[in-house]
Amino acid sequence: MSRKPQKPVQTRDRLFATEQEAGEFRFDAAVARVFPDMIRRSVPGYTTIIPMIEVITDQYAQAGSHCYDLGCSLGASTLAMRHGIGDRDCLLTGVDNSPDMIERAEHFIALDDHPLPVSLRCEDILDTQLQQASVTTLNFTLQFVAPEHRNALLTRIGDATLHGGALILSEKIRFESAAEQDIQTRLHHEFKRANGYSDLEISQKRSALERVLLPETIAAHQQRLQDSGFSRVMVWYQCFNFVSILAVK
Repeated sequence: MSRKPQKPVQTRDRLFATEQEAGEFRFDAAVARVFPDMIRRSVPGYTTIIPMIEVITDQYAQAGSHCYDLGCSLGASTLAMRHGIGDRDCLLTGVDNSPDMIERAEHFIALDDHPLPVSLRCEDILDTQLQQASVTTLNFTLQFVAPEHRNALLTRIGDATLHGGALILSEKIRFESAAEQDIQTRLHHEFKRANGYSDLEISQKRSALERVLLPETIAAHQQRLQDSGFSRVMVWYQCFNFVSILAVK
């Protein structure tokens, strides 16, 4: 008799709690172990965005199409899409370039009780072949893609998206106004403090992320999405310097 997969052990995020040499943030095994706690305590609104991905997927998933979660990490948005698709005949694929993330995502997918098959791929999303897509999710993923590759990626997604299909793009953003940038950043840091992070943790993680996470303005995202073939582009959620955008073709 087969045994039900055991849920991966999750621990509290203490990765930046002690002073350490500066380095780039990496989605390695250490981050994968604490990722649910890390993102919940670091990203305002994350626990709202995930269930709303299910709602949006339910509205835009088309039978016989492909649905993609690009940069799926541990599969939270993949599972939301899975339940949003329901009993429609869709091919759902989660993609991430971190083997540690994919390994843990496989366990979470196996523990979920939904019958829709999920294909997980460990590869660079810039290499992922896309076709006949009705829903694609980039949930805090594009910000880690080198800026010079972002236009090409969004263009490929737009070209692969069916008429009436949608892209959900969640991102950390920057602001045109230096004063607003300062206010929103301070509020984000207060959010982290309220969730138990120390000033040292906030500072060290910020330094590590600044080397790999390169945010853009809402206007830049909107223009790129329009240039990629999406006719309706709207911000459906914002909290401090984090937004989620719905783009419909």
